[in-house]
Amino acid sequence: MTQFHNNTESIKGKHLTQAERAQISILKSEGYSNRQIAERLGRAPQTINNEIERGTVQQMSRQKQNGKTYDYYHTVYDPDYAHDAYMENRKHCGRRPKWSLSDAFVDWADRQMLEHNWSPDTVVGTAREHDFFSDALIPCTTTLYNWIDQHIMRTKNIDLPEKLRRNTKTKTFKTRKHKRYLGPSITERPADVESRTTFGHWEIDTMIGAKQKHDAVLLTLVERQTRFEVLLKIDAKDANAVTKAVESLVGRAGDHMSSLFKTITSDNGSEFSTLYETLKSVTNVYFARPFASYERGTSENQHKFIRRFIPKGQSISDISDRQVQRIQRWMNDYPRKILNYQTPHDCFVKAFKQTQIA
Repeated sequence: MTQFHNNTESIKGKHLTQAERAQISILKSEGYSNRQIAERLGRAPQTINNEIERGTVQQMSRQKQNGKTYDYYHTVYDPDYAHDAYMENRKHCGRRPKWSLSDAFVDWADRQMLEHNWSPDTVVGTAREHDFFSDALIPCTTTLYNWIDQHIMRTKNIDLPEKLRRNTKTKTFKTRKHKRYLGPSITERPADVESRTTFGHWEIDTMIGAKQKHDAVLLTLVERQTRFEVLLKIDAKDANAVTKAVESLVGRAGDHMSSLFKTITSDNGSEFSTLYETLKSVTNVYFARPFASYERGTSENQHKFIRRFIPKGQSISDISDRQVQRIQRWMNDYPRKILNYQTPHDCFVKAFKQTQIA
């Protein structure tokens, strides 16, 4: 007689396990009815009926007698056959994954991520915003990341630079006082600059390549509301080179300088020591607090995009002005989630036109 004195309770609503199928086979061979087996296992009688019906196989026994062969057939519940059939059926359960419906989205997504350096979120958001595919084919961002992890895509994690360098640790910030005065502090900046509700507020910074004294650097400017980027290659990381580039920029802006550049926020680097004096007659300049790069977070995030093309240690002197302009164009034509998957270029044009109407 099989022993059933145990303290393990069967969980209702769950599928039968392989161990329970073995118990069903033993109890069936001992003459228990389906209802008695259900009571023993704590299962519904119909569940046991269905299981035995699905797991019953026909077996044959052959017997020879007086030179003749006799075949006898009988049915029996086979727990191994029942479990194998269950596992095979499970493969067909649930909704089919979206990638199995069509290769169109997967191929397009791989092309955007591998050839155009798009992020998975940009791929999903742009596809939905512009109705490139039906909703039945477009996954959510998390699912697309899972497809990459599961090697369904040609894209690998190493092809996603932001994912590899992402740091999820909580940072603490300490406020430091200015040790040198280059101009008005960021604390004096109008509140609408922080809220990004108005157009024409910029952040300025420099980005180095190789740590060499005579290597060129990039002067970067980003408009806070639209994320529109301006890249200028300058000869050195010093005040003279920055002043020359800024004066050239003012000349190019011409009569639109006041509507294009309402404020500029800078860090306290020595290369910006003359920035306030250079621009005080045409716009307002403010300086972030020392060691507070988070106060110019837009500029720092933009540098991550640039680093996709100019990694740390690469000489900027070896990069042509034409290549710098290609990087700038790529950044300004890159759909952003923060802009509802519009491009910075389109948002910049719209915002500038609004200032002209006003």
